[in-house]
Amino acid sequence: MSELAGGTTTKIKPYYESELVTLYHGDCLEIMEWLEADVLVTDPPYGMSYKSGWTNRPEIANDTTIQVRDDALKLWGEKPALVFGTWRVARPQATRNLLVWSKGDDPGMGDLTIPWGLSHEEIYVLGKGFVGKRESSVIKANKPPVATRPDHPTPKPVGLMEKLIQKTQGVIADPFAGSGATLVAARNLGRKVIGVEMEEKYCELIANRLSQEAFDFGGI
Repeated sequence: MSELAGGTTTKIKPYYESELVTLYHGDCLEIMEWLEADVLVTDPPYGMSYKSGWTNRPEIANDTTIQVRDDALKLWGEKPALVFGTWRVARPQATRNLLVWSKGDDPGMGDLTIPWGLSHEEIYVLGKGFVGKRESSVIKANKPPVATRPDHPTPKPVGLMEKLIQKTQGVIADPFAGSGATLVAARNLGRKVIGVEMEEKYCELIANRLSQEAFDFGGI
């Protein structure tokens, strides 16, 4: 529900809806439906767009500071969350543990003036209620070739998102849906998920992926 003047609320029509997936087009700080979920699994903007060495990289909305990330986490409260990030900016204050996504042998971009690339990302564990077999905090999932990735600057592998989701319970929220990997992974696993995405072109991308007759195991 989204709040209007005078404190009233109105039901927002989903951009895409199926038995398991509900996707909203808009600002997650204004569309509140995602807060009804049980666990947060998301890759928020965290102030890295201006640091990229990739000059043709599309911009991500609100990706100049960690403010939107922190505002969303404040709304989410103390419920369990898995949140992507980087060592270059401040971690969420409530971080309980740190996971590392190892991207494989591809050195990636990062600072092109040094001989080591940036081939990992951090994932912050917040809240309680995770389940499953105890495993290493390093999760290996190779990035797919550029030619087969969705048209989004920071797509996550569907296989990686499935590994994360399998350690959670209940309905999943992704208020920064991006390329839709969280939503596709949840659907593949038979889990309900609520997503929000600010940019309509990415909502269209997600809807097209979810509308595929066969499940998307392509890894992106």
